[in-house]
Amino acid sequence: MAHHVTERERRYTLFMLVVVFTSSHVDRQIMGILGQPIKESLLISDTQLGLLTGIMFAAFYATLGMPMAMWADRHNRRNLISFSVFLWSLMTALCAAATNFVQLLLMRIGVGVGEAGSNPPSHSMISDLYPPENRSTAMAIFGTGVNWGILIGFLVGGWINEWYGWRVAFLVVGLPGILIALLVRFTVSEPPRGYSEALVHEVPPPPFWAVVRFLFASPVLRNVVIAGTLTAFAGYASVIWVPIYLVRIHEMGTGEAGTYLALTLGVGGAIGIYLGGRIADHLGKKYGEHWLAWLVAIVGLISVPFMLLCFFAETAETAILAYAVPAFLGTIYVACGFALIQNHTPLEMRSVCAAINLFILNIIGLGLGPFTIGLLSDLFEPSMGQDSLRYGLLVTLVAIVLGCWYYYRTGAFILRTRDRAIVSSL
Repeated sequence: MAHHVTERERRYTLFMLVVVFTSSHVDRQIMGILGQPIKESLLISDTQLGLLTGIMFAAFYATLGMPMAMWADRHNRRNLISFSVFLWSLMTALCAAATNFVQLLLMRIGVGVGEAGSNPPSHSMISDLYPPENRSTAMAIFGTGVNWGILIGFLVGGWINEWYGWRVAFLVVGLPGILIALLVRFTVSEPPRGYSEALVHEVPPPPFWAVVRFLFASPVLRNVVIAGTLTAFAGYASVIWVPIYLVRIHEMGTGEAGTYLALTLGVGGAIGIYLGGRIADHLGKKYGEHWLAWLVAIVGLISVPFMLLCFFAETAETAILAYAVPAFLGTIYVACGFALIQNHTPLEMRSVCAAINLFILNIIGLGLGPFTIGLLSDLFEPSMGQDSLRYGLLVTLVAIVLGCWYYYRTGAFILRTRDRAIVSSL
């Protein structure tokens, strides 16, 4: 018989999952603040930087997320998360030993392999702990791990690089993850599946391709996946390249750039995603679930002119101030999108649906986002010089606008489904 989950257990589990998510983003996003010194040290191109931070990392991270999620729907999720944290932390620390592009690429692939086993089971555990009416807030709290990770990675990585070099920075941010892995394994309890909704997990997980067909047959799920992917494309690209842009074009030190971005992306973004989750839950309860999607569309459109100002600012101060707005608003999609995926997915499919969503989001968003900016920067460099990076970053604005359109469509489909249900009940 499933044990009762106390409020203390619920809060502690969520806290530890946030710590895990934070650790993953420290190890992932540190490449942004260390990008320019690594480029100069290893003599690599912007395209190669894009490979390190984007497509090669994402290919392994996203692809392995599928079997990891299928395993998580059948076995102990806590143990999988613990092993994953250990692996990616070890590989991050080993990045310090890289002496060329190929070696560093292999280490970053190792980080991606480790991180593949963390997110889908985390989403599934949160859904078991929090009912649908509180799930956006819980996902928002979980999602702040992105911002805390950026804060720690940029702040610690930026200053450690200035004081001791980029190799020591990798060691400092990588090794603490081994302790986190042990804490997860020995202090976190595996929640009963379906606990938050008083469901009994008696239905065996369906075959993988049945889940794929279900996801893409649903207009809501299909559109929210497309919307999230486009938004992630812009988000991951800017998080990696804006620090490099500040160091390269505005000649800021990595410590100074890391400090400013830690405050905007880290603190501001964390506040934004938490408030966004709370607002989304409020709007959903009062006006309907479609507002989870429409909220993201609105804040995305607000962000566009500020990002344009950031990319073409004449001074570093103007660029940072302009970037503060999209940094505050840009992560709201995480909580809303994750909650919508879980809300519209049967219990036995949740980990795999989350994994499919993350696979697409990460291959295109995390993979192609940073890579595309690096490629465009190299292509524009012969005619534009250092300013090539400014113009390469413009592709992020196109992705945001398209993402907003698909978030609008997601909300419209949810509203249409609700109206049909009301009519049929009359």
